[in-house]
Amino acid sequence: MFNNIKGQLEKAGKEASAFGQQAGENFSKAAQEAGGHISAGASKAGNRLGINSPIPGSLEDECLKATKILGGFVEKPSEDSFENYIPPEVIRKAKGLAIFSVVKAGFLWSGRAGSGLVVARKQDGTWGAPSACGLAGMSFGAQLGADLSDIVIILNTDEAVQAFASEGNFTLGGSLSLTAGPVGAGAEGSLAAADLEHSKVAAMFTYIRSKGLFVGMSIDGTVVFTFNDANAKLYGREVKPSELLHGSIDPPAESQVLIDALKNAELEPSEHSTAQPAAQPTQPTQPAQPTQPAQPAQPIQPVQPVQPVQPAQPAQPSTSGL
Repeated sequence: MFNNIKGQLEKAGKEASAFGQQAGENFSKAAQEAGGHISAGASKAGNRLGINSPIPGSLEDECLKATKILGGFVEKPSEDSFENYIPPEVIRKAKGLAIFSVVKAGFLWSGRAGSGLVVARKQDGTWGAPSACGLAGMSFGAQLGADLSDIVIILNTDEAVQAFASEGNFTLGGSLSLTAGPVGAGAEGSLAAADLEHSKVAAMFTYIRSKGLFVGMSIDGTVVFTFNDANAKLYGREVKPSELLHGSIDPPAESQVLIDALKNAELEPSEHSTAQPAAQPTQPTQPAQPTQPAQPAQPIQPVQPVQPVQPAQPAQPSTSGL
């Protein structure tokens, strides 16, 4: 009897998950189509509260949000902190990163939906153009509460990058292994580096930070999909995610802030202090131009003397009487 009840619950959970994936995807797409006003308002409110908005925005906005999220994960916490910390070695070995902000809420049934982007390395090892994407899902169980989570997914294999590059939706934790990523810069970080070298590693690492009533969030069974409208708006035409993640399109200027953050995340903590940009040399002060001497005043021309009046010539005597 117990096995029958357990089987029915598992079946209900799967059905709930499938329903939630479709519902969550429709919600995220509707939020994106609502325009930039919702996203801009949510972003401002989130900044005031110290949280990142899960509502889809423009790809430029998503680059700024992803930069902020990544910065929180790569900044080494204090020794007594329990916050996740992504070792630089994990970033250096990564084939790509997916960065999301996700909201989760529920009562018995819980739904989750969020927005973010994915970026991958090009063949020369540099970071390529980002692609806007979202995720959604639903789970079944005795859950009550709500939370907001920042999520970084490390793509360790080409297959993981290809999953995000596909034009259709795909499910996290399906055919590709998904596990919590190693933390810290000590033994665990070194072990992660060794595993990466010998390909003994999960296809994807996850790093999650949550704020809310849920203890944590699992993203297994969550559907990932591409925001094609956001990509088309930034790149000026319809683009396939494979074009962006396989390096066919150069990164736009709007993504430079994210690329700089990724490069910075590859550095060891000791390198951050020595990798500051050199101070710009002070421009030498231009010598003051010598004052031009005042032109001497032109001498006043003397007044020409008045010519004396010539005396009138005496009248000639008349010769008519001769």
